[in-house]
Amino acid sequence: MLKSRKSRMAKFGLAGLAATGALLLAACGSPAGAGGAASGDGESGGATTEELKVALITHAAPGDTFWDTIRAGAENAAELNNINLLYTSDPDGARQAQLVQQAVDQGVDGIVVTLAKADAMSGEVKKATEAGIPVFSINAGENDFKDMGVLAHFGQNEFIAGQAAGEQFNEAGKTKAICVIQEQGHVGLEARCEGLADTFEGSSEVLYVQGTDMTNVASTITSKLQTNKDIDAVLTLGAPFAMTAVDAITDAGSSATLATTDLNPDVYAAIKDGTMLFGIDQQPFMQGYQSVEAVRLFSEGGYVLGGGQAVLTGPAVVNAANAESVAAQFK
Repeated sequence: MLKSRKSRMAKFGLAGLAATGALLLAACGSPAGAGGAASGDGESGGATTEELKVALITHAAPGDTFWDTIRAGAENAAELNNINLLYTSDPDGARQAQLVQQAVDQGVDGIVVTLAKADAMSGEVKKATEAGIPVFSINAGENDFKDMGVLAHFGQNEFIAGQAAGEQFNEAGKTKAICVIQEQGHVGLEARCEGLADTFEGSSEVLYVQGTDMTNVASTITSKLQTNKDIDAVLTLGAPFAMTAVDAITDAGSSATLATTDLNPDVYAAIKDGTMLFGIDQQPFMQGYQSVEAVRLFSEGGYVLGGGQAVLTGPAVVNAANAESVAAQFK
């Protein structure tokens, strides 16, 4: 299983490496015409770039701090590249699609969008591309972006992320796991649980919770652990849900080991103190940063990162062994 995961990472990783190299070159003083960074007043090293208006449209649910990191990366890139960033979000696929249409009506120069509900989003995204607006996807949509005319996708391969979690649980000697999905129908979350089942040598099952109601998240996990005492591993799929699961495991009187995909400072601290075994990080700051800068690159010369393949930002395993090396991200 490990060999197959590595081969897949090698296949997809080249695009990510190429993208990183391009970004480093841009940061090191390449001219604005080649996608070089521009300050908020449009000037960088004597060159002037026209301000671009870019819409960042996600499926973020209220209170999910994961999206704060994506937005921070996007705002950082916007400031450096003379971009007026317009951020909106809605977890409902149909309403998120309406936000895409609103961006088209506003005459934006580029759109960055998540495609968690690809079927609901495809019509409006295609309208945007047909209107000549460059569209880039992030976080969710690796399997769908090409069919919609999206130029590039920035994110992690969700199935591989789940595989990485399964391998970590194997090393810890776990035998029965639950994979907690906070948004039913989210293809990326489903793929993570499928990846877990693929490499985990024990048994695993999906547990659905209502991610917009943390009381429901806690009670559902607690009830599951109370009625299934043999569960010794819990994988949540977002940092806020991981922190809720800490209390749920305690309330259930369970000794199950907790891990999560997606990190924030609280999760990082929990990994450091041993409350959580590991975190699978998709490096969301990079998703926001790279995708917004990609609009500037495309505007300046038709440059597209990735060569038609998804630009991978993860998965990166964070555990006690390597936590110090990523500490700066969570300060």
